[in-house]
Amino acid sequence: MTRTIPFGKPMIGDEEKNAVLQVLDGPMLVHGPRAKAFEASFAAYTGAPHAVSVSSCTAGMHLVWFALGYGPGDEIIVPAQTHAATAHAVEFVGATPVFCDADPKTGNIDIDLLEGLITERTRAICIVHYLGLPVDMDRVNAIAARHSLFVMEDCALAVGTTLNGTHAGLLGDAGSFSFYPVKHMTTAEGGMVTTRHAELAEKVNRMKAFGVDRVVGERKVPGVYDVTMLGYNYRMNEIQAAIGEEQLKKVPMILERRRENYETLHSGLQTIEEVGLFLSTQGGYQSSYYCMSVMLGDGLAQKRPQLMQRLGEMGVGTSVYYPAPVPHMTYYREKYGYDRSCCPVAASISYGSVALPVGPHLTPDDMRYIVDSLKKAISEEK
Repeated sequence: MTRTIPFGKPMIGDEEKNAVLQVLDGPMLVHGPRAKAFEASFAAYTGAPHAVSVSSCTAGMHLVWFALGYGPGDEIIVPAQTHAATAHAVEFVGATPVFCDADPKTGNIDIDLLEGLITERTRAICIVHYLGLPVDMDRVNAIAARHSLFVMEDCALAVGTTLNGTHAGLLGDAGSFSFYPVKHMTTAEGGMVTTRHAELAEKVNRMKAFGVDRVVGERKVPGVYDVTMLGYNYRMNEIQAAIGEEQLKKVPMILERRRENYETLHSGLQTIEEVGLFLSTQGGYQSSYYCMSVMLGDGLAQKRPQLMQRLGEMGVGTSVYYPAPVPHMTYYREKYGYDRSCCPVAASISYGSVALPVGPHLTPDDMRYIVDSLKKAISEEK
């Protein structure tokens, strides 16, 4: 029997609904206690000394680069295998993203290539924990230390990701998380910046709200404040924070369901010789299990659209992470002159993989159905 298996689905219950209604019944929708409480809870969950709520993961990365003063003439190394937002945040401050190819075993940034991309203009390295698997940050940090570079973690898919017991977002100098609806937890739209650096956290906190020196609750005289720095309107509102506070309580359950689904799917997919799998959690590398991306074998990659369509007809939601290496996308290709020969490993992943769901809205039995459906779809396309 055909099932309906969405790729992603936010886990919203009565707890979130009641929390939103409490905010709506109160006097403050912005600059209130909910955002501060959510920041404190997220800091406690991750172990972060400082957590600053923002309007999105992209906004968080932008604010960090902006707070550090990077701009035209500066270079920041970013993965080619990522969402365009990772590079966009660099572009927003006028700096230049320098793209690094992917590791074929994990999909993460190829650390062996990093040092060769560093020039006298390089100011920072930005990594992405691809699909929730942590990057080998010991190696990245060692390279950064040798060249006095700042390290940013794009943690959009990394709530629950840890390396040797340390949560993502604390493995470098700063991290930025996403709470988009289909991520591990949601605030409908929103993000969080984590860092060990108190001064950076304070600047990000001020810059997310126009650069004012006193937010609403800090003003001795209502409506009176000063602007001490340039800033943006990148705040998280009280409704979003209320949802986030309740969602965070569910994260342990969500991660456990994802792990169980991932392991069931991974075991089943190993019986399909036409697909390849990335390295997963091992030793001190703990994934957040965002989804299962499978590499299609020779000949099958060219039939990916038909394969995904057939899976959809069988009720299996799919996606692609990501549709193209960022330097292959029109904006970056035209601005910087990249061509399709750039970043060949990232290209092989982008153009030759299919992402399968493992979210908490699904069950291990759904995973077995996905395996059977993929086997059937492959046999029909051969």
